[in-house]
Amino acid sequence: MDQIECVVIGAGVVGLAVARALAARGREVIVLEAAEAIGVGTSSRNSEVIHAGIYYSRGSLKATLCVRGREMLYDYCAERGVPHQRCGKLLVATARNQIPQLESIMARGKENGVLDLMRISGEEAQELEPSLRCVEAVFSPQTGIVDSHQLMLALLGDAERDGAICAFHAPVEAVEAINGRFVVKVGGSSPTTIGAACVINSAGLHANALARKIRGLDARHVPPLYLARGNYFSISGRAPFSRLIYPMPNEAGLGVHLTIDLGGQTRFGPDVEWVDSIGYDVDPRRADSFYAAIRAYWPGLPDEALQPAYAGIRPKLSGPGEPAADFLIQGPAAHGVRGLVNLFGIESPGLTASLAIAQRVCEVSGRA
Repeated sequence: MDQIECVVIGAGVVGLAVARALAARGREVIVLEAAEAIGVGTSSRNSEVIHAGIYYSRGSLKATLCVRGREMLYDYCAERGVPHQRCGKLLVATARNQIPQLESIMARGKENGVLDLMRISGEEAQELEPSLRCVEAVFSPQTGIVDSHQLMLALLGDAERDGAICAFHAPVEAVEAINGRFVVKVGGSSPTTIGAACVINSAGLHANALARKIRGLDARHVPPLYLARGNYFSISGRAPFSRLIYPMPNEAGLGVHLTIDLGGQTRFGPDVEWVDSIGYDVDPRRADSFYAAIRAYWPGLPDEALQPAYAGIRPKLSGPGEPAADFLIQGPAAHGVRGLVNLFGIESPGLTASLAIAQRVCEVSGRA
């Protein structure tokens, strides 16, 4: 049986960031990925937005790690030449009765340390974006976009430079905690067994199911999982906007927002569709609700302009109608299994927070 110090399960953006952080600290690391490549799940099916840290409850992991991770991410992208743009975002109230909600979100952002938010009138917002319609807005200059695939390639490159190994087509079938160490059984076309001192469960959508396979971990420490599919639509060409446009959040999420990727493509979404299984087909009929949501802030959206783009699925720890749950970074102090860290519910703003999450994982695992 091969022996290694740290096993990271999952090669999404967070798993790769964790592997990089551990390897940089001199740890021997292998990343086990069930798929054929890095970041084929949640990490590559999102809006690629670098969030400022506005929406999340004060003191939550989402708030603290997003704000810290945002600056870490901007610095990292600049240092490593990862394509990104600090384009800014307008959070818009499209009706007078939404202004108290806008004020509340701005206050929460300031509580979280986002101190450069600017409240502007509808006229001022329209001067920035002539095609926009709103009554008031908050401008967030720290919001941006990033090429998520290039980011993951850079993280992988750093990890491999420091000695980490990434194995693909390597699904983890079982983990057993024995006398302070782990036996990790890997399936696929070349089954193997690995002994390890540290296991980081960063399996994203599959993290909860994987945790239930860990012998020695009390099942009471594994939270229920809810799957929320977010559908995205795009248009041909580019919409007449240079900044991201976000409506007021609703009970299901942040609303159907307008984002622009680094290639100039405009996309809209996500909505929230609660599902029982993983699947990425976008139903074209969902465009009907998208038109109404988008035209609240962009009345000029042409008829028949929207076309299905892609879908992503978020691993949520709270279900329909429940308050949004925080990240759960569960280390030995919580579950009692030395060397094990479970990452549950790592959805948005996980991309923005990825480097800060990795730092936190090293701390709770005892590998800081």
